[in-house]
Amino acid sequence: MMKPIRWGVLGAGKFAREQMTPAIHMAENAVFSAIATSDPRKAETFQAFQPGLRVFGDYEDLLADSEIDAVYVPLPNHLHVEWTLKALAAGKAVLTEKPIGLDEADFDRLIGARDDAGLLAAEAYMPVHHPQWMKARDLIAEGAIGELAHVRGMFTYNNSASPDNIRNRPETAGGGLRDIGVYPFGTARFATGQEPNSVRADISWENGVDTIARINASFPKFTFEAVVSMRMQEFQEMSFHGDRGVLHLAAPFNPLRYREASVQIGTDDETRVWRFPAFNQYVAQVENFGAAMRGKMVYPAPLEFSRGTQRMIDMAFAAAGATAGNTPIDYA
Repeated sequence: MMKPIRWGVLGAGKFAREQMTPAIHMAENAVFSAIATSDPRKAETFQAFQPGLRVFGDYEDLLADSEIDAVYVPLPNHLHVEWTLKALAAGKAVLTEKPIGLDEADFDRLIGARDDAGLLAAEAYMPVHHPQWMKARDLIAEGAIGELAHVRGMFTYNNSASPDNIRNRPETAGGGLRDIGVYPFGTARFATGQEPNSVRADISWENGVDTIARINASFPKFTFEAVVSMRMQEFQEMSFHGDRGVLHLAAPFNPLRYREASVQIGTDDETRVWRFPAFNQYVAQVENFGAAMRGKMVYPAPLEFSRGTQRMIDMAFAAAGATAGNTPIDYA
């Protein structure tokens, strides 16, 4: 019988509590073994569904534990690189929440550390583990919508009522592009296999973080537009327009919470729909990570893929006259 991969989690935040630790618990050949948090009270919710869960009061102590095989890092953005590197140095495979880096240069360090350690390290980019995106990629490749001409994406929500949220704080590397811009950018790249030649951006800022970004980009064989916002009504979609049809995903990024996942193609002759009502992409992400650790598959979103998405984010910041961080450049 295959020995399960023993997971440790650094931090006890909401996303880890609601999504990823339940996914580890449900995944095959995986066990949620330990959590590190400075507040023991936060561990109680995790212990409720994972009997025998070990609790560490220090991240370093968890990393030093010989009974941990892999680490999941859901810390605030500005801590991702530091703790990914520390996990690799401690001999642990590591899955880190997006964005795993804050600019493209961070990936040189991460890829170098991964290669030196000989361990799997990756960004927790869950859409590529969902069959709706594999289906979309295959349909586009086989010419189901003809020659692709334009891609359009939207991902919006409104967290203006939570000014203390880490996404609204520059010191924790918040902002909409880093939080959700990775989704329309990365899935467009995944589905088409193409990289942008140029990016134009109009970005609105509040308190040093980007709150609304309107993006236009040119890829080798199609144009691209996206709206990413933390100040608009919740909404998400992706559409791929060809010369003989349109492919549309109604819940492209977090379908179980938003609505049912589906891929629809409309042409002059017919409409076809593929539905995915209950697939959990977080569980699939954990299982695929474990399979890749064991050499059973190539991980769908390696650091090289994530670096391409980060490059596109960096291009958007630069096009809007901003640094690769969160503060607009003042040219006055």
